[in-house]
Amino acid sequence: MSQKTERPVLSGQRIKTRKRDEREKYDPAGFRDAVIAGLEKTEGDLDQISKFLDSAGNKLDYRRYGEVLFDILIAGGLLVPGGSISQDGEKPRTNYCIFDAPEDMESMRNHEQVFVKLIRRYKYLEKMFEEEMGKVLLFVKGFTPSERIKLARMTALWLVNGSVPPNVLLVLNNEHLIKDGIALEFLLELFLTFKQEKGIAYLIQALKKGGLESKLMDFFPLNKRTEEYFKQVFLDKELNEIIKLHKAQASQEAKRELQQTLIDDINDEKAHNEITADIKEFAQRTNIPDHEIIVIIWSTIMSLGEWNKKEELVTDQAVRHLKTYCTLLQAFASTDRSELALILKVQEFCYENMNFMKAFQKIILLFYKTEVLSEEIILRWYKDGHSNKGKMHFLEQMRKFAEWLQSAEEESESEDEQKLGD
Repeated sequence: MSQKTERPVLSGQRIKTRKRDEREKYDPAGFRDAVIAGLEKTEGDLDQISKFLDSAGNKLDYRRYGEVLFDILIAGGLLVPGGSISQDGEKPRTNYCIFDAPEDMESMRNHEQVFVKLIRRYKYLEKMFEEEMGKVLLFVKGFTPSERIKLARMTALWLVNGSVPPNVLLVLNNEHLIKDGIALEFLLELFLTFKQEKGIAYLIQALKKGGLESKLMDFFPLNKRTEEYFKQVFLDKELNEIIKLHKAQASQEAKRELQQTLIDDINDEKAHNEITADIKEFAQRTNIPDHEIIVIIWSTIMSLGEWNKKEELVTDQAVRHLKTYCTLLQAFASTDRSELALILKVQEFCYENMNFMKAFQKIILLFYKTEVLSEEIILRWYKDGHSNKGKMHFLEQMRKFAEWLQSAEEESESEDEQKLGD
């Protein structure tokens, strides 16, 4: 049986590559021209635009040119750094885009649906759209005031429907957008639209989700970063909840700073009168009331303890630890509200840390003996001031002590009445 002889191959012969395996040259202008040509045929009918975009995805390479596609749908053409449109080619721009749409919300919502349908049809465009928005928002200074308004309103709609995440707005925290007030103007228009579409509660939720709640002041020009101006800006736009959010955030930051100051003072082994002076000065500067300070002091000193895991040992350990801080706590147990806040915090701590469940009564007794807590507030807590956390357990622990306080109070009243009678 004859064998088939191998055909000789010349050394260095080049293997030909099939056409379809060759990577096409990156040609965003060519892609743009094809999309614009299709959009022009629709004559601006949004339903026809959606149908064109749906079918064009089978022929045009959306995976490669997704951001170019969004440039066209938003601005009408290829965006170049600075926010202007590339003028290369015979037809570099179309009027069938967001920037040339009417500003009214009905028109904006209709354009929103074009994007919703497109991204729903081609899911891989989701990530590209998010990246596109990061770029487009950086260019906002290069757009006209009318284009900024439309983009702000559309961005609000995209945030509401989840097309883009709220943290995309952080790109506006850029010096060249902040100094002329452009970033702030954009955000105000966006906030108003979001509030109108979804409500203020969802707007606050989105700001927290995007990590903007602690950065709102950063979007104000440097020479206008005052609490008074911040308040006035949002009051004028009837965005009062933003002011509350800002105040709450500032308060939380101040409390964290206070806690760190307290830890540093304790680690430096400062005398309690010095620590008290430091805390009072800080509290006056940041407007933190005593009933909040005493809770911070409790949380801080308890966080410094290394607690035994055995329930029968931790009570004595806690009492010894707290004894050294009673004078500090006493300095801020200055009102009935402060005292009650402290008892409730102790109750919550003992409930949430199971090893301390039996320690509650001993801790309250210590605070009574060292005059951190008065009998009047302890009895108020016992009667109706307690929380529901471990309620029955802690009331039972305190029953004999509360009864003793009550009888002592009644005897004192009886003696006072007798003296008055005499």
